[in-house]
Order: sequence, then structure tokens, then C-alpha cells
Amino acid sequence: MSDKKILVIDDDQDIIESISAVLKSEGYSVVTATNGKDGIDKFKKEKPDLVLSDMMMENVDAGMKVAEMIKKEDKKALIYLLSSIGSATEANASVSELGFTGVFQKPVDPATLKDQVKKALS
Repeated sequence: MSDKKILVIDDDQDIIESISAVLKSEGYSVVTATNGKDGIDKFKKEKPDLVLSDMMMENVDAGMKVAEMIKKEDKKALIYLLSSIGSATEANASVSELGFTGVFQKPVDPATLKDQVKKALS
């Protein structure tokens, strides 16, 4: 069992449930939020070890705003972008310049998610 906590921020309940199931199966504690404001509040309260945040939520660039606000709280925070346009985003802008550690393309491959999260948290 892991003592690591992961915050998943996405406005799609199906995405939250599927990602949470994968992470919980690996022994991680999972906290969720369905919008950017709630995500930032939970980040401050829960102090997760890693954050997975959707790019397109209530506002087009909500994911970037979330990353920016979290980085103000904790410069070393590990924040991964969850996006159906992940590869296009990566091609047009440096993910790290947007405040993200990396990107997961939706639908997220469970094996890739497990591997990347394990690497990031080790």
C-alpha cells in the first residue's frame, strides 16, 4: 500500500471514476474535484503528492489557471494535464511552460497512468 495521495480534477464524472479506480488499485489515496476552484481548495487542504487536472473545464483554460494557482502554493507540485487534445497541446506549447509536469492523453491508458505516476512519485 502507498501513503501517496493524488488529486484528480475533471468535470467528467466518468473520467474521475475510471482514473480513481486505476489509482486506488495501485494503493494510492485519491481525492477528487469537478472544477478548478474546488480543485485548488482541495489542493490547499489535502496537500496531495500529485495532481491530475483536466485542461478544458468550466473555462477553456481552466487547467492552466489551476496549474498556475497550485504552483503559487507549492512550486515543486507535480501536476499532470489530462486532455483529449494533449498531443496537440504538446505540439503547440511546452507543457512545462503551461505549468504541467507532463500530459496524459484521454482516454487515459491504465498501464501508462500506473507507470508514469509510479515514476513521478518515486
